[in-house]
Amino acid sequence: MRFPMFAALVSVALVSAVSADLSAQDIRRYTNPRSAADSTALPFSGAVLVGNTLYLSGTIGLDENQQVPSTPEAEARLVLNSMQSTLEAAGMTMDDLVSVQVFCSDVAYYAAFNAVYRTYFTREFPARAFVGAGTLLFDARFEVQGIAVKR
Repeated sequence: MRFPMFAALVSVALVSAVSADLSAQDIRRYTNPRSAADSTALPFSGAVLVGNTLYLSGTIGLDENQQVPSTPEAEARLVLNSMQSTLEAAGMTMDDLVSVQVFCSDVAYYAAFNAVYRTYFTREFPARAFVGAGTLLFDARFEVQGIAVKR
């Protein structure tokens, strides 16, 4: 008779622990939040943190004049600096990235992007896709999005 009572108590404890963890996972923090209530805002937020996972929106690398830099390397630095700033705002680093998607207007820029990209990491590289996407907004060469999990 004691075993069923013990099993029931363990089950209740496990359900409570899982429920508490799921409740914590449901809390969302936004970076550069935008709301559907603001009809003038672009329809996306910069990033969303759920639990210890940060979902970063796609970003492009425009200079201070909102122009695409003259070289792919300069643009890659700007886009990766933007991503790095978003991660830092969430208490993370580039090494917390687990998945990255790079959309590129011309895959001929692959080597130039990689030469800059590799300098942003000190540990293992995240999983990544490099996709030839054709024309990007503002005639950018690169748009990068990612998912990070706090180590």
